[in-house]
Amino acid sequence: MSVYLSHDPGVWIAAALTLFIFSFLYKDNPLYKFAEHLFVGVSAGYYLVLSFWSVLVANLWDPLTSALGGAHGSPLAARLGDYRAFLLIPALLGLLLFSRFLPRLAWLSRWSLAVIIGVYAGLKTTGFAQGDFVAQVQGSIQPLWTASWATTVSAWIFTVGLLTTLVFFYFSREHKGALGVASRAGMYFLMVSFGAGYGYTVMSRISLLIGRLQFLLHTWLGVR
Repeated sequence: MSVYLSHDPGVWIAAALTLFIFSFLYKDNPLYKFAEHLFVGVSAGYYLVLSFWSVLVANLWDPLTSALGGAHGSPLAARLGDYRAFLLIPALLGLLLFSRFLPRLAWLSRWSLAVIIGVYAGLKTTGFAQGDFVAQVQGSIQPLWTASWATTVSAWIFTVGLLTTLVFFYFSREHKGALGVASRAGMYFLMVSFGAGYGYTVMSRISLLIGRLQFLLHTWLGVR
């Protein structure tokens, strides 16, 4: 086994911050807090700059200046027919959000918040309906008999699990008799599903840990 330390200052900084994070395994300490705050601050700053250039400038400022003739010298009255001129409305609503800093005008920000919440709720409702609900219904409709016995058994197990899970959330009648048996079977299917989801989450975290350990051993220490 040979060890060759890296000569890259960036690698040393990344290794130090990684060890600072790992120091939390011993106890909470200033080094861990420093690395944690640095990570949160850099992430917030990065996404702020990214959102500014990729969202605000690209979707609002550039189209708005083009519509109002900022780029070509066209008069405002000649450009009002351009649909991009309607971007003045979201621009105004965005500016009204800063009225929160003025106590007497803080009520103006409620108009912007109402539009944001209403539009967001409407878009997410249709988005989740198409992306989650409809997709799950389509995925639940599958043939119970196929040429492959493995696919057939899997389809039957899935169908039984789906129906019994729905029965588990049926509260209009007391879960007794056959309804109680189906409800308990649905609970078992839910437990298996939650356990699989938890296991997947644990494995994803372990893969992150392995990646960090490989970085420390191979990239930083150069262990071969």
